[in-house]
Amino acid sequence: MIDKIDLSGNNYKVSDSFRKYAIKRIGKLDRYLPRGSKKDVVAKIVVAEVDKPHNNKYSISVAMEVPGGKVITAKDECSNVFAGIDILEAKLRGQIRRFKLEATPHLTKKGLKNLFIRRG
Repeated sequence: MIDKIDLSGNNYKVSDSFRKYAIKRIGKLDRYLPRGSKKDVVAKIVVAEVDKPHNNKYSISVAMEVPGGKVITAKDECSNVFAGIDILEAKLRGQIRRFKLEATPHLTKKGLKNLFIRRG
């Protein structure tokens, strides 16, 4: 679970139920991170109420600071803040998986060839 999650609102009062839900959903994303960088992740969630002509919409943005100077961000506008967190979780999950592929060293073709050479 990501321990450092900051949640704030612009023109929006953050309720306790939304705070718990957002921390639960975004906090679970650490399972997709590389093992060495799980404990140093900082997530910042900002919810802003945007008045549209027909109804109220909310702009939600999440920024995760991962060790190594990388910042993973996602932003979405929706009419329900709970649904917005779900959408952002899916977006961040894909970005984290791409980050993990870049950060984790993989075996090259040469390394695979050395595994299967008979020695002796």
